[in-house]
Amino acid sequence: MGFSNFAQYKMTKLSVNINKIATLRNARGGNNPDLVKVAIDCQKFGADGITVHPRPDERHIRYVDIFELKPHIYTEFNIEGNPTPAFIELVLKVKPDQVTLVPDTVDALTSNAGWDTIKNKLFLKEVIAKFKLNGIRTSIFLDPLLNQVYGAKETGADRIELYTEYYAKNYLSEKENAVLTYTEAAMLASKIGLGINAGHDLDLENLSYFKDKVPGLLEVSIGHALICDSLYYGLHNSIQLYKHKLK
Repeated sequence: MGFSNFAQYKMTKLSVNINKIATLRNARGGNNPDLVKVAIDCQKFGADGITVHPRPDERHIRYVDIFELKPHIYTEFNIEGNPTPAFIELVLKVKPDQVTLVPDTVDALTSNAGWDTIKNKLFLKEVIAKFKLNGIRTSIFLDPLLNQVYGAKETGADRIELYTEYYAKNYLSEKENAVLTYTEAAMLASKIGLGINAGHDLDLENLSYFKDKVPGLLEVSIGHALICDSLYYGLHNSIQLYKHKLK
């Protein structure tokens, strides 16, 4: 099948995206909620990693936040973003465990497409080489298309992050069809030596089925849904609920 039984049944890690915490803080100024404390608590409550996605306008996570967070991340630190010169400089200074490259436009409300790894092959290859020279694992945000998975391999990336909005939107009406391309993309990725992450609109309702149908899933990055759930269940309980869905 192109992936080991160990990879298929290994526990998938949960990385909590804390952008929404920064959005709430920025709405009133000051430092409430305290982003560093939330990151520490997320890890204490069972998160396997912390994800941040700084944007050029710093409307939620600010670049200074990332430097303040780094000493307190003892699980895994994942920085997502469009590899602009400023972003590349930031990542090389902070040296997170993983960098996830996302082709956001400057005014994007949220991520809305994966990379065209064929069209952008030379650019991605150059950027990824810089990160790998500094010991940073690299992941490419990707639509579940087989030619794009092959293209990601050509860039030298270590992993892909499957963009799961299509699956999430169609989960209730046709989940079997909605997950099919993700299953196929994951099987190919494992076969050619790419690790598999996933993220975007995954939640307590659709996560377990996705995990069951996508072999070799190493990590999911979840922010908006988990933070919303924490308003009802509390942060500790919400993280444990998501961890349970990944078993």
